[in-house]
Amino acid sequence: MTAIKRLGDVERQASSEFEGEIREFIRRDMSTRRPGSAEPIATSQAESENLNSLLERVSGATVAEIDRLIAELQTIRSLLHSEGERVRREITGYAGLSQSAVATMKVINDTLAQLRPGAGAMAATPPRNSD
Repeated sequence: MTAIKRLGDVERQASSEFEGEIREFIRRDMSTRRPGSAEPIATSQAESENLNSLLERVSGATVAEIDRLIAELQTIRSLLHSEGERVRREITGYAGLSQSAVATMKVINDTLAQLRPGAGAMAATPPRNSD
């Protein structure tokens, strides 16, 4: 969530800088455009280069922040994948342990049934219903 907030802050800051520089560009452009000016082409080329430079700086900051966020998300994705694998291994281990416990309980039950006289016979015969 903080990464999204930081991206929003960067975008707002870049947007504010961009708007300020666009206003300054327009002011300079309007002040240099006078009727009968001898150098309108050279001035407009220089101003367009300034505008291109401004756009590159603003977009460069945004692209760098997006690249940083992508790298951070890839790191988180890798962490989640490895944790998922670890949990899968743990569950498999617990399932094997549970099966071993059930098998051990059956062996203990069978052993106890053999040690008690008559317990095996009672367990083997089903109870009768009295009608």
